[in-house]
Amino acid sequence: MNNNHRSLVDGQFGEQAQAYLHSAVHAQGSDLERLASWLAAMPDARVLDMGCGAGHASFAAANVVASVVAYDLSDRMLAVVNEAAQARNLSNITTCQGMAEYLPFGDSEFDVVISRYSAHHWHDVGRALREAKRVLKPGGTLIVIDICSPGRPTLDVFLQTIEMLRDPSHVRDYTQGEWLTQVNEAGFTVHDLRNERLTLEFSSWVSRMNTPSELVEAIRLLQNKATDEVRRYFEVAADGSFASDRLMFMAQ
Repeated sequence: MNNNHRSLVDGQFGEQAQAYLHSAVHAQGSDLERLASWLAAMPDARVLDMGCGAGHASFAAANVVASVVAYDLSDRMLAVVNEAAQARNLSNITTCQGMAEYLPFGDSEFDVVISRYSAHHWHDVGRALREAKRVLKPGGTLIVIDICSPGRPTLDVFLQTIEMLRDPSHVRDYTQGEWLTQVNEAGFTVHDLRNERLTLEFSSWVSRMNTPSELVEAIRLLQNKATDEVRRYFEVAADGSFASDRLMFMAQ
């Protein structure tokens, strides 16, 4: 990751750490329940949460596994994770700062690597996945949860554009096909994959990222000018709220 993108990501999310801790979209969901269910089968696991953000996936994991390393680029996010972990009496969570593409861990240190709503900010997903494979023990498990592009050009352009307007540190919401290709090229095999819809309430979606008012107006203009196909697919509501695709998979 170049320094400009690294600074952009850190700046965007560090200032909004508390907003992400209390975000309903991030703090709850069927994906967190499924994550805990999958991890419950591995109670002795040491888990790495890549791009942990405010720590919700780390908290879900820590309740059912032996230990969790919450890893993120933003030191302010990690401070929030530490404070929230103490409040939840989760003494098996430790934090570490760094980039997804350059993990400061030895080979085969973890049983499971998880990532939730982070990969669309990574500068080089392929490298990050290869790093995940390096730090996993042989036969280890990778679990990824992220917003997914529907792939069709008109839908993809719309999604990437509103994401970039909201948050300039956004890189790309990948399609399911792009995910499967990159995961396979990194040496993993996907053996459980789920697709779901995620509804995003507009005002909290933009306020969570502290999006400037002129860019909020640009997003609303784009929503209003979009084709009927785009508006139907993303279920754009009168207040700007909409639905995206969410992909969750487990690989080994």
